[in-house]
Amino acid sequence: MTDRKPYRHRFPLSVIGDALRLSHRFPLSQRDVQELLHERGIQVSHKTLRQWNIKFAPLLTKELRHGETRRVSPWHLDEVCVKVGGVGDWLWRAVDERGDVLDILLQEHRDTEVAKSFFVRLLKIYEVPEVIHIDKLWNSVEQSHRPTRRQERQQRGFRSRKRAQGFLDLHARMTNVHHPARSTLPAHYRRHHQRAGFSVWQEVVQQAACTLH
Repeated sequence: MTDRKPYRHRFPLSVIGDALRLSHRFPLSQRDVQELLHERGIQVSHKTLRQWNIKFAPLLTKELRHGETRRVSPWHLDEVCVKVGGVGDWLWRAVDERGDVLDILLQEHRDTEVAKSFFVRLLKIYEVPEVIHIDKLWNSVEQSHRPTRRQERQQRGFRSRKRAQGFLDLHARMTNVHHPARSTLPAHYRRHHQRAGFSVWQEVVQQAACTLH
């Protein structure tokens, strides 16, 4: 199913999905992704890679969300400043006790109204947890900032809030899928989670292909 080409695209969704997986799984620039695809005989432009992200990232994010377990563990809420168009915006995040991202919201301001809107957004998806921690995150949870920071540096900041939100939405879901892979767990356990992550991504791309056709 993933070998079928989406309407008005030269490449099948399996190729597009592979390009997006590289972009969101690793801190790679578009030139890096372009070179890796070229090595596989796939020649695409920077504009094409950018359009793939804009068009397909929301669909793949939605499919990944559907496959996630609804969490009722304690929530940890915080915010981190990221550069958008050269200006500092606030990325609001809710994570569980493992450090997996529940949801994110990129906003210009850091105030009570934004916090309320973020809570409303969360409660449309998840059950109300018994405990909500605000800031003062545990060390393991604080580390969930790192993938975002690496991507921000590699992208040299983000150009617009809308595109940054779309990129970081998929990036957060991808990080959740591969969360245990770079921990201090034994190698065989990491490989098991990596294989599971590959399987999840393939299923998501197949589901997206069905949706498009």
